[in-house]
Amino acid sequence: MNWSSTPYDWVGDWAARRASLSPDRTAIVDATTETSVTYGDVERRANRTARLLESYGVTEGERVAIVSRNRLEAFDLFFATGKTGGVLAPLSYRLAPPELAALLDLVEPKLLVIESPYVELLEHAVARSEADPAIVEIETDDPAGGWDTYHDRLPADETPVEKRERSLSDPHLLLHTGGSTGTPKETTITHGSIAWNSLNTITAWGLRPDDVTPMVFPIFHTGGWNVLTLPLFHMGATIVIDREVEPGRVLEQVSRYEATILVAVPAVLRSMATHVNWEQADLSSLRFVKSGGGPCRESIVRAWRDRGVDLSQGYGLTEIGPNNFAMPDEYDSEKVASVGKPVLHADVRIVDEDGTKLEEGEIGELELRGPHGAREYWRNPDATAETFGADGASGDEDARRWVSTGDLARVDGDGFYHIEGRKKNMFISGGENVYPPEVEDVIADHDAVAEVIVIGVPDEQWGTVGKAVVEVADGLDSGDGEGGSTAENALTLEQLAVFLDGKLARFKIPKHLAFVEEMPMSGPSKIDRAAIKDRFGGDDS
Repeated sequence: MNWSSTPYDWVGDWAARRASLSPDRTAIVDATTETSVTYGDVERRANRTARLLESYGVTEGERVAIVSRNRLEAFDLFFATGKTGGVLAPLSYRLAPPELAALLDLVEPKLLVIESPYVELLEHAVARSEADPAIVEIETDDPAGGWDTYHDRLPADETPVEKRERSLSDPHLLLHTGGSTGTPKETTITHGSIAWNSLNTITAWGLRPDDVTPMVFPIFHTGGWNVLTLPLFHMGATIVIDREVEPGRVLEQVSRYEATILVAVPAVLRSMATHVNWEQADLSSLRFVKSGGGPCRESIVRAWRDRGVDLSQGYGLTEIGPNNFAMPDEYDSEKVASVGKPVLHADVRIVDEDGTKLEEGEIGELELRGPHGAREYWRNPDATAETFGADGASGDEDARRWVSTGDLARVDGDGFYHIEGRKKNMFISGGENVYPPEVEDVIADHDAVAEVIVIGVPDEQWGTVGKAVVEVADGLDSGDGEGGSTAENALTLEQLAVFLDGKLARFKIPKHLAFVEEMPMSGPSKIDRAAIKDRFGGDDS
């Protein structure tokens, strides 16, 4: 029997199961409205929302798209689609109308739910799209779209709805990748992917029913669902949501709600550690903090550890996990530069260009596999085959597929994995491989540097050399963005070379220096390397 394709009553009906076990525990706190809902409330809200979906014909396999900030209604839709057999597709409000139109054409939602601030954005997107969904507006401002309004259409009946049987291989979420160029791909996240990632996270990270976390990722990102939210829902724990992620508010939420866990991207952790309220903030309730979504600078780790908080790095991607590694008990603090060791139910290997497994210490592409992997890219067999392996398009959940991450990594003698950057970002200078994160980590220790990205640029003598693009530290104006006099007073290329001498091999030391007032961002507070490359990567260095 293929257990992953066998229908089970419990698949998708988390709300009812958790409500039966812990109806009075707090599930979600909406910090924006200061509203709390229990797991009993979650079940009742899910039944009402399921009836709303049924009224629009959303049943087995039909998609519901939502464009919204972090709101209770988004979680209502998640639990409701679990009951009706539907698929939830959160779409980013940061995309332009043509990009949203392309995703609507790809997803073909039966129902599109829009929060009021994004009505105009979606009007332009819908006008460009061939999709023809019913549209409902979550009215947070004066209703502006002339469409049905969410709360007017929401039925009052909160009794249990008829549950559709689903299997672990059926999709529950479509989450788009955070690609910096082109229209994002939609990744098919199954009920099984969600459950196995939750199991990996709970067992490897030691999640508990009394855990509380501010959820700082947007709901259109895998971080908004699979990093902590759904694993904590499995445990009957509590998440705190807010419309905006502002460092002072997150610090206040940690203290006010006695948060025990925080996971955020490095930019958010840095902005919290440099906030005016940092020193006074009460962080004593935090059991641990994890950084994800990019390399975490040593200065950030130091700032949190100086406050007595255990900060380590995680690693994952929409296509698998996203929680694939964990730090073991009583690990050496020097290992914080790594992402740790594999979680219980994940295979990890590092391979060369031919797919041959590399030995300890050798750098190659990181590949992952396990039951927590996504099924495919939605309606994209070519990209599916490239990332998930030649058998990926078959949809066979029992196939042993390695997911190609596109990231370079190595494993040390103690079994800790170290991420060396994106495969496409590595460059060769004079025949030697240069891995930008290694160089960036050293440059980031300079007092004048708040953030830095290193890219390869053309060079007549060496083929390619490094160029450091620096955001200067607070209080040091970055000038005109192209190396103006004020920025050069803060840091010159010669000063940088002296600082790096003896810390890096000479071929790794950047030969060019440029400045930005603020790093461009892609996705949820992730630095947009492609934008940096487009702006500074020409041969006119």
